[in-house]
Amino acid sequence: MSTTEQITGIPTGTWGLDPVHSSIGFAVGYSGVGTFRGTFDDFDAKLVDGRLEGVAKVASVRVDDENLAGHLQTPDFFDAEQYPELQFASTAIERDGDRITISGDLTLRGVTGPVEITGTVTGPLTDPYGRERIGFDVETTVSRRDYGIVWNMELPTGDPALGDEVQITANLALVKA
Repeated sequence: MSTTEQITGIPTGTWGLDPVHSSIGFAVGYSGVGTFRGTFDDFDAKLVDGRLEGVAKVASVRVDDENLAGHLQTPDFFDAEQYPELQFASTAIERDGDRITISGDLTLRGVTGPVEITGTVTGPLTDPYGRERIGFDVETTVSRRDYGIVWNMELPTGDPALGDEVQITANLALVKA
């Protein structure tokens, strides 16, 4: 075990995404009583010598309504034509047993801002096929307004239909290259 690995508890080397066992999603309050959820079908992540990076293609956003999926591509929301990707790059990773805190920069709609992602980490472990794996089950909450996503409409009560706080979740299974 290297000195860096002993200090951080995060393995060194290069770890690539297992897309079959991974997901990226988001959730935001809607109409004051519900939660609007979506996922991204086309994304990638890698862990290289203790640095976690990821990207999601905006065009791959999936929600339960085609009209809403189309609206999310417009300048009202993600503006997929001008900003086709969401990006994340860690600046620090701290592990305490199975708990993990990842500090980094999230880029959305051309705006980069600091985020702190927290959750759990499993591994590294060897799977039944002899491959080393590590898993992250993490989340963060950001204000969509901080990234220029300000669209909203008013409910009959005068309250906004869409909440400002967006929960972003990532379930990542990574395999050592």
